[in-house]
Amino acid sequence: MTETHDRFAGVGGEIDDLFTVSAPLLARGKRLRAAFLAAGWRVFSGEPLAAAEVRAGSGLEIFQLAALVHDDLMDGSLTRRGLPASHRRFTALHEERGMISDPEHFGAAGAILLGDLLLVAASADLHAAIALLDPARYASSAALVETMMAEVTIGQYLDIYAQSAPWSDDPAVELDRARRVIRSKSARYSVEYPLRLGAAMAGASAAESDAIGTVGLPIGEAFQLRDDVLGVFGDPHVTGKPAGDDLREGKRTVLVTLGMTLAGPAERDTLRRALGRADLGPAEVDRVRRILTDTGAQAQVEELIAERLATGRAAIDALGADPEDAARLRHLADAAVTRTH
Repeated sequence: MTETHDRFAGVGGEIDDLFTVSAPLLARGKRLRAAFLAAGWRVFSGEPLAAAEVRAGSGLEIFQLAALVHDDLMDGSLTRRGLPASHRRFTALHEERGMISDPEHFGAAGAILLGDLLLVAASADLHAAIALLDPARYASSAALVETMMAEVTIGQYLDIYAQSAPWSDDPAVELDRARRVIRSKSARYSVEYPLRLGAAMAGASAAESDAIGTVGLPIGEAFQLRDDVLGVFGDPHVTGKPAGDDLREGKRTVLVTLGMTLAGPAERDTLRRALGRADLGPAEVDRVRRILTDTGAQAQVEELIAERLATGRAAIDALGADPEDAARLRHLADAAVTRTH
């Protein structure tokens, strides 16, 4: 983003807002996607990271923030990474400066434009990185980048569609929808595609890319399932988001879907009334937590997380990678899934 800022510095001081809002959010990222890209590179190259891989990792992190900025606006989230969500920050700037027009509209517009600018910066980093590769590696890497970006957008639409669709009487339909959102919106771009991109940049064959993909998808699913648990049960002082934020946003997660399936009529009605309520208070969040615990929904999700992680770890063993590289990848997988924020 520094290059983008410097390129347009002469336009006027107003554009500094785009960078002062995004910079602290970028600084607080986990760098998870960059780490998985590096792991995929090492498994198939056995060499330290070069300039191309470092820049590609930067592009992935900026791309994630672009997705989060738009996601927070769509969900009406108040915070991100312990800071005000970008649309809330732009709204606050409007109010602090005594600007005219509607501050909420200004905040939403600012977030849309910031997300777009971040997407441009991410694309620039990713394409500059893979441009350093030979033609064969460039072709496979470019295809992955384009697929990843398109799939996240599609996954986001699946997510907002799920939040608005009537509940199905068939629990299997709801669970399938929740799992499809996980795969398309988060699991693949968080873990599988970074691993595949690192492998492609190292010159991995199609078969080798598929092999590391079998590592990435289950670990990515476990990663997002953990995120869903934290969205309801996480400590806000650790997660940087208010307790029960996923409930207020009406997220149809696997956790919530299992709760709806396992709950009795009265509890199911409580869950339905709680989902999507922006004014959901602490006592009501605690009531939903008890339902998700008492019905066994939380325990089932924990079992699913453990199963997905075990599947991913077994796939790491099957890679036949250098023991040190395999151990590094296992450690990264464990850290992604057992995190508390």
